[in-house]
Amino acid sequence: MIGSDWVKAVTCSKAYVWGQRSGGGPGAGIWQWGKGFEPNGALEKKYKVVAMDFGIKHNIIRHLASRGCQVTVVPAQTSAAEILRANPHGVFLSNGPGDPAALPYAIETVRALLGKKTIFGICLGHQLLGLALGGKTYKLKFGHRGANQPVMNLLNKRVEITTQNHGFCVDLETLPAAQVEITHLNLNDQSLEGMHHRWLPIFSVQYHPEASAGPHDATYLFDEFINLMEKHSKE
Repeated sequence: MIGSDWVKAVTCSKAYVWGQRSGGGPGAGIWQWGKGFEPNGALEKKYKVVAMDFGIKHNIIRHLASRGCQVTVVPAQTSAAEILRANPHGVFLSNGPGDPAALPYAIETVRALLGKKTIFGICLGHQLLGLALGGKTYKLKFGHRGANQPVMNLLNKRVEITTQNHGFCVDLETLPAAQVEITHLNLNDQSLEGMHHRWLPIFSVQYHPEASAGPHDATYLFDEFINLMEKHSKE
């Protein structure tokens, strides 16, 4: 596991716009009880988002689409220059397998995007962001698995029950405290679960806020991403 780049085996082979191929299908938005999936045509596209595919799950994209995002999914090896040419409102860093430290190309891309676009990362995307910000990662002894991982939101002192599936973690002691604020901690082992930049529109979490069938305690994070894109698109 340590030193393994498994992302190249799961990332898309070329960029695509969600909803314009079978991957998006007629149900490009989230599923709702009694209604099914939201049809793609019914969703107003207000924000352009580039999602870096490190092993992205369709339900993540559905959550973005349901909030008015036109999502372009790009391969993991896509450069920062290519992403910036698309001029998105925001960049999403997806989940994925393997050792984040074994992905120097992705770390370089994320580092080059810092301060240029609103960024939201989850799982592997969170770990890559931590590395790009100057932190280090390590392998957990057992990993965090399952749909009942308790996480403390340090900003509002609320506990979130989360879905997790990861074997690596960002070492919170290695992050530059002057730039990065810790926002979430795992209540089982006090490991890092979330962070944001103190002045740039950048944040990330280790868990999966889009989990289906649940829990849904953390879906508010997608709204935070929208709010940050809205705010910084006007600056």
